[in-house]
Amino acid sequence: MTGSRPDIVVTGIGLVTPVGQDLDDIFDALCTGRSGIVATPEGHSAQGSLEVMGKGPDIEAASVLPGPEARTLDRYIVHALVAAAQAMADADLVVGRDVDPYRAATVVSGTGGLATLEAQVITRTQKGRLGVSPYLLPGMLPNMATARIAIKYDLRGYSSSIGTACAAGAQSIAEGMRILRNDEADVVLVGCGEAPLFPTLADTFGNTRALAKGWADDPAAASRPFDSRRNGLVLAEGAGVFVLERAADADARGRPAYATLHGWGATTDAHHPTTPRPDGAGQAECMRRALADAGLSPADIGYLNAHATSTKLGDVAESLAVNTVFASAMPPVSSNKAVTGHMLGASGVIEAAATIMALGHGLLPPTVNLDDPDPACDLDHIRGKARQSPIGFALSNSFGFGGHNVSLVLGRPTTSLSRFTE
Repeated sequence: MTGSRPDIVVTGIGLVTPVGQDLDDIFDALCTGRSGIVATPEGHSAQGSLEVMGKGPDIEAASVLPGPEARTLDRYIVHALVAAAQAMADADLVVGRDVDPYRAATVVSGTGGLATLEAQVITRTQKGRLGVSPYLLPGMLPNMATARIAIKYDLRGYSSSIGTACAAGAQSIAEGMRILRNDEADVVLVGCGEAPLFPTLADTFGNTRALAKGWADDPAAASRPFDSRRNGLVLAEGAGVFVLERAADADARGRPAYATLHGWGATTDAHHPTTPRPDGAGQAECMRRALADAGLSPADIGYLNAHATSTKLGDVAESLAVNTVFASAMPPVSSNKAVTGHMLGASGVIEAAATIMALGHGLLPPTVNLDDPDPACDLDHIRGKARQSPIGFALSNSFGFGGHNVSLVLGRPTTSLSRFTE
């Protein structure tokens, strides 16, 4: 408890990633460097547009929404529904039994069903206006993941979908914290689902020279945050959903927590639609605000999970920002995207989950493929193998196109029961 403010805890986690869906397996992949990045499979719709990708599991829409409505689900919604089901089961949360439906909120974001939109544009071109599906909107709108989750679990309280690109997942977590702190709900499902592996979106990333190139024969080496040989990001798909509640409420229903969310910060670069401020000033202020919200100093942070996407400009800007904030109190730093690729907004949730596991196990995952650190990215990099280091607090960064910056401060659970044994 910080003053009179309630502690907000994570009691359920659900993930869909290129390295699996089980939390322990995902963390093991991050710690051992088991990559989920592959050469684009033969016959994939993005073949010719993407050399490599972080491909998630193939999940039939009918397995998450039986009946004819399954055809309305874009892949990003399927991912989000699967993650939400895992999180609800993990938290042993039943709406109506554990929480009033009108006190259950939902903030699950995503870029939207752009692949669904693209398919329907092609159909209209070929068949005319009568060929356009009446189910287009339920498949493409960016609020449909949160809507479908709310419908499935009878979550009748506040709901929203945040459109801040690659910061959306982390900002959804921050919004959940705000809602619970303000007593606007008793439980909030937060997260993000993404499915960007289709030709048009891949082509626009490629035409801006943002994608890793020349790694088709060694896809696991393609994503290399902070490394001198990095030449772009690897697009990936996935989803992450957390169940958030107050520590006192979790205690009242006898549920152990994974972690406490101590603080968050957000800023806008107000600089450029796609590139960060070169000096990292907006990102630095974002981290300062997160620390201030948590009531902590830079020296309290024992690990920093970087946004670092493996782009030339982005990694340098974040490195400058981290140096500005932490200076001589530099924490160990790593980026998960070397193993998972960049899942856009979903990355922030999955990386927050990895940060929670690092806190719980006292084991900090390395940045894979960091063979020759860029001198402009001068940090305390975790390289080669995971680093054993018991820590009390950690910070996770997410930065998005448009200059949206979000930082989260996490710590060990402050509930009576913990998901991690001491």
